[in-house]
Amino acid sequence: MRDTPRMSPESARVAPFGTTIFTEISRLAVRLGAVNLGQGFPDFDGPDAVKQAAIDAIRGGLNQYGPTTGSQALRQAVAEHAQRFYGQTIDPETQVTVTSGATEGIFDAVMGLVNPGDEVVLFEPFYDSYLASVTMAGGVPRFVQLRAPVEPSGAWWFDEAELRAAFSDKTKLCIVNTPHNPTGKLFTRAELELLHALVRERGAVLLSDEVYEHLVYGPGVHLRPATLAPEQTLTLSSGGKSFSFTGWKIGWALGPAPLVRAIQKAHQWVTFAVAHPFQVAIAAALRLPDAYFTQYVAEYRRKRDLLADGLRQAGFEPLIPHGSYFVMARTDRHRRPDEDDVAFCRRLIEQAGVAAIPPSVFFRPETAPSMHGLARFAFCKTDPVLDEGVSRLSRWAAR
Repeated sequence: MRDTPRMSPESARVAPFGTTIFTEISRLAVRLGAVNLGQGFPDFDGPDAVKQAAIDAIRGGLNQYGPTTGSQALRQAVAEHAQRFYGQTIDPETQVTVTSGATEGIFDAVMGLVNPGDEVVLFEPFYDSYLASVTMAGGVPRFVQLRAPVEPSGAWWFDEAELRAAFSDKTKLCIVNTPHNPTGKLFTRAELELLHALVRERGAVLLSDEVYEHLVYGPGVHLRPATLAPEQTLTLSSGGKSFSFTGWKIGWALGPAPLVRAIQKAHQWVTFAVAHPFQVAIAAALRLPDAYFTQYVAEYRRKRDLLADGLRQAGFEPLIPHGSYFVMARTDRHRRPDEDDVAFCRRLIEQAGVAAIPPSVFFRPETAPSMHGLARFAFCKTDPVLDEGVSRLSRWAAR
């Protein structure tokens, strides 16, 4: 008797996805004892007062399910933060919902807004969960490529004609990330106004991912897209990047009540509720005094410059980010002929003992080669780690 062929245990929905490059690079870095300047998480904790707020919440008995929309304390704090920093008036009852990090918020937003066949405009390079979410929702991605500046301190840019061509009568959603990962780009007022005009023309929604909202160095400032067109913009953010508690996975969405309801309808079947004590602690973090945010940005600017100077001395050409905590650097002086950025980053770990992320993973396969001469380095690390990383790169370059 012939054996019946076994069907794949994976659904067609997830079959195209392999192990993320972040997992692969981190595993290789651990195995070889490399300095990990790849994955974007701090190797230090945030403020003690915020940790104490979480401890107090646990000891105070907030250890069961919180409201599926998020704790009242956090929703109120998100609304206050929006008023304090952006002049927005937000109803915490109907215009805020809490998610397990911004990544869940992205997934919920796509699931809640996009029907099969709807088109979603993405800027590439893009945070990898954008494309995965669109694909699983049955949406059709349309891409607009960000191009590297000629000058190391210049701004990444896109072609207006290419952006206009990406929109159609089927466009349902456009996702913008500002400050941008991995380039550090700050979208300008003119660029955001153009985006809003195109979204409005098609009756679509602009989803603004602003997890790096407080990590801004200039030139330019962070403009919240929702302040330009509140009725058509859904804003996502989180506490991980602003307060160095990425493991807590506390994110939120705010915007018009119908858009927030769409996210909430998906969220209730994904995680239902988010860790209650950490919500209360992030509420306290959002109310930290202005001095915290000023000192935090100054410290990250110093780390950015420390890493950029070290990369330059090691023969790389850093493209100075205007926001976020990543430096994209040109690798042409060290890259072998016909070596793509994935192979280069593997060799960097093996030979130099330093891990970086190959940015082609944030692109479609057909446009990925445009990134083969670049690598992304994270500077959300302690000074000894950054010093050791640049020291290793300099020794390797000298060899």
